[in-house]
Amino acid sequence: IDVEAFVRADLAAVIGLMIQLGAFNGAGASNEPTGLLNTSGIGSVAGGTDGLAPTYAHMVGLETAVANANGDVGNLAFLTNSKVRGKLRKTQVFSGTNGIPVWTKGRERGIGDVLGYDAVVSNTVPSNLVKGSSGAVCSAQIFGNWSELLLGMWGGLDVMLDPYTGSTSGTKRVVALQDVDVGVRHTGSFAAMKDALTT
Repeated sequence: IDVEAFVRADLAAVIGLMIQLGAFNGAGASNEPTGLLNTSGIGSVAGGTDGLAPTYAHMVGLETAVANANGDVGNLAFLTNSKVRGKLRKTQVFSGTNGIPVWTKGRERGIGDVLGYDAVVSNTVPSNLVKGSSGAVCSAQIFGNWSELLLGMWGGLDVMLDPYTGSTSGTKRVVALQDVDVGVRHTGSFAAMKDALTT
């Protein structure tokens, strides 16, 4: 294989994951942008005092919160992690009816359907949030118009070879840097549930 291309692709993939992490859950401190889940003013749906398993009603609540803020236009979709997806695949729309699950097969592989909207998964959406005495086991799920989440990239991906840091051991270090800012254009375009329990 072309080792240089392999290393570059690997670095780009890792940086892509970190950009997602910052966009969804960045703390807004220590050189992290303020991510969507930490943006003041987005809609909120609460499960329970110590978190709660996600249900069809919670998904409708997320959709309604965005609609109530006049944000239900554009590129609307649900986003969560694989734990919540697994839970929603096993949760009936109306419990006790032996009916369809909340998360169903979507229009193409890897994309689900919830309430007629695309539903996608990224494990950069946290699954270690705390609500009440739950411990770090709560997951987030987000609904919104994703064209309103703006990523500003300042320049391209910088990949630099550092021959000095490991010079005493005869090694070289590769440093990759991508400068990115995150902004939510209209906070009413998003709503989140941050206390979904999956176990």
